[in-house]
Amino acid sequence: MTQNVIEQIKSDIQSNKILIYMKGTPEAPQCGFSAATVELIKSFGHPFATRDILAGPGLREQVPKLTNWPTFPQVFVSGKLIGGCDIVHEMHERGELEPLLAEAFNSPNKST
Repeated sequence: MTQNVIEQIKSDIQSNKILIYMKGTPEAPQCGFSAATVELIKSFGHPFATRDILAGPGLREQVPKLTNWPTFPQVFVSGKLIGGCDIVHEMHERGELEPLLAEAFNSPNKST
């Protein structure tokens, strides 16, 4: 089962332009950090995918092992981990987040 979870995580990261591993869902976040991150990403108007680490067997354990990042949420853009809530908000304050997200949608190699 662990290998299946790892393969699913890798597939999710590579097949979504913006992906957030979070506690809960965008409609019902289960922590303030996840809620704040989703609201910030939503504000840019780009589609994004999420995975609820509380509902997915093995996700909560395996995602940090693959990313070497211990906390959630974890935000991926164009297949790369950019960080969690604090880093995403800092990037936004520095004006770095919007161009990164826009670039993800200008590159033809990823799906949604």
